[in-house]
Amino acid sequence: MANEFELPRDEPCYVISVAARMVGVHAQTLRYYERAGLLRPSRSRGRIRLYSQSDIHRLLHIQRLVNDLGVNLAGAEVIMRMSQRIEQLQAEVEEMRRELQHLRDLRLPAPREESQ
Repeated sequence: MANEFELPRDEPCYVISVAARMVGVHAQTLRYYERAGLLRPSRSRGRIRLYSQSDIHRLLHIQRLVNDLGVNLAGAEVIMRMSQRIEQLQAEVEEMRRELQHLRDLRLPAPREESQ
């Protein structure tokens, strides 16, 4: 059960300086990632960038790709898009499995229990 004080993962709550500190980069790096299309933080009414916990998670993933694996930003973008697509496809496959099982349950008789 979630703590009543926990925010949803997509709730924008961190300003750029806090987000940069959490990830261990300069705020300019986050601006660059945004210009490169790797990230789209929310904006307040005053146009201040606000990062969610999901954004922080995404930034950490980008940092691992760039720093640990030596992937350039274009490659990181491709990997991030492909990872997202794979997750979508996995969800679709799981939904199809559930639908197929439901149809099987409707059309096929339940297995009989054998008497001993």
